[in-house]
Amino acid sequence: MSARPQLGEFLQTRRARLRPADVGMPPGRDRRVSGLRREEVALLANVSVDYYIRLEQGRAENPSVAVLTAVADALRLSPAERDHLRTLTCAAPPAVPARTAVRPELEAMIQAMRDVPAIVVDRLSTVLAWNRGATAVIADFDDPRNRNLARLYFLDPHAREFYADWETVARDAVALLRRTSAEYAADPELTALVDELRTASPDFDRFWTSQDVTARSHCPKTLNHPTAGQLTFSLESLQVPGDNPQYVLTYTPTNPSTQAALETLLATRSPLRGSDWAGGAQRK
Repeated sequence: MSARPQLGEFLQTRRARLRPADVGMPPGRDRRVSGLRREEVALLANVSVDYYIRLEQGRAENPSVAVLTAVADALRLSPAERDHLRTLTCAAPPAVPARTAVRPELEAMIQAMRDVPAIVVDRLSTVLAWNRGATAVIADFDDPRNRNLARLYFLDPHAREFYADWETVARDAVALLRRTSAEYAADPELTALVDELRTASPDFDRFWTSQDVTARSHCPKTLNHPTAGQLTFSLESLQVPGDNPQYVLTYTPTNPSTQAALETLLATRSPLRGSDWAGGAQRK
């Protein structure tokens, strides 16, 4: 997986989603593309058509900040997409960092959060640490098969039922992997995970091909728990400083009924397992 081919694919999908009317241009005649043409993007960005073509082909060496900003403005990129564009054009991507364990102090912090389910994940959405609330509410992370969120979202047969906003959750997971693939293009673990999910899940393949990126640090989260019913949380994603990105995800109950249900689960239940679902199907 290389960042330069991703650059062309990313720019193509961004201009394909725009129409001439979106940027104040007449539709013109004999259009053979649904979105903007390369020459139209070049005109909007005030760069030559040849240069923009080379940029889309990954052949423009070290584009300036001014050029990238102009292209981003022309394509109406979001802040997350602008960051992604800069990463894709980086001349020397950083080396893939070695896996690091969760610091004992961080582990102790999430264990102390008794009323708030919490997990620590890495750049591949692999769950590195979790507290009891997380196993009662989200998944049995004691089972190694459940320790990658992307696999859970796309391969667990109950995921669409469990996550009330499954498509948003799934797209966010793909967006994280897409951002990681730009920053660490030579990561063999990432390549293997993406290849596995693209083969196993048509939805993952569709979301991956869309090239969408987001940077959501907080959002509401509604879970349809198989025994406790509907639970609503406020999800916060906090990046841990360091060379090997890790993120703390906390699920704070947003209403008294969810808080009461969580307290009951913590007092009476073992980790959430596949047998909790109707029909007794096992979570994978």
